[in-house]
Amino acid sequence: MNSNKPFILISNDDGYQAKGIQELVELLSPIARLLVCAPEAARSGFSCAFSANMPLKLRLRRQWDGGEIWSCNGTPVDCVKMALNRLCPMGERPDLIIGGINHGDNASVNTHYSGTMGVAMEGCMKYIPSVAFSICDHSADADFSPLRPYILRIVNEVLHRGLPFGVCLNVNFPLMPSFKGVKVCRMCYGTWEKEVVKCHHPRGYDYYWMVGQYANDEPEAEDTDSWALANGYVAVTPTTMDVTAYGMIDEMNSWGL
Repeated sequence: MNSNKPFILISNDDGYQAKGIQELVELLSPIARLLVCAPEAARSGFSCAFSANMPLKLRLRRQWDGGEIWSCNGTPVDCVKMALNRLCPMGERPDLIIGGINHGDNASVNTHYSGTMGVAMEGCMKYIPSVAFSICDHSADADFSPLRPYILRIVNEVLHRGLPFGVCLNVNFPLMPSFKGVKVCRMCYGTWEKEVVKCHHPRGYDYYWMVGQYANDEPEAEDTDSWALANGYVAVTPTTMDVTAYGMIDEMNSWGL
């Protein structure tokens, strides 16, 4: 194992067997030492959730000179916590944490629901440079080949430059055979509508599916991730750990609370 290579921790919310995470392993193995710890099954929509009332289990799935793949029965954040606390060699901290590649985009308000972004946010909360990668394709056999040069460029830039304190990157790729370029942009305001479908079971009870349709609430804005994706660009959104609404502090101090 070449200890001079950077050390990268990878997780996701699609499961350790997902094509997206396997793509990252294949792409990054030549340039880095890899530790993969990912859910044993899909955990989409778990955001930053962790398991407080369930025992966690780890299982080594694959090992090679320069890397390991582990599965965990918990959430994406559980996977990061377990890797940092139990799997990193001799307490070594990763140079970079990556979530993805997610099958399905995590732009706009999806950021708040995403387990892939949960991986990046957990890394950010540990003060480790972190990036989440997603593609606008839910197919299990999605084509990741157009993403490869962009992922390598972003990974190498972050390894070289680092990221500011409290900032991670949310990177989304449009579903296209090639891209016009990269747009560094803000998160779009959007709304999920018609989110619940009611069904009736033959045994006499009702049940429900969470589904929904996404609506872009500012379709004319050209500085958003949704606009970038709709127009063929890779959307890179710097995302902050600090959610304080600083503009409200002085105003609320005048309330006389």
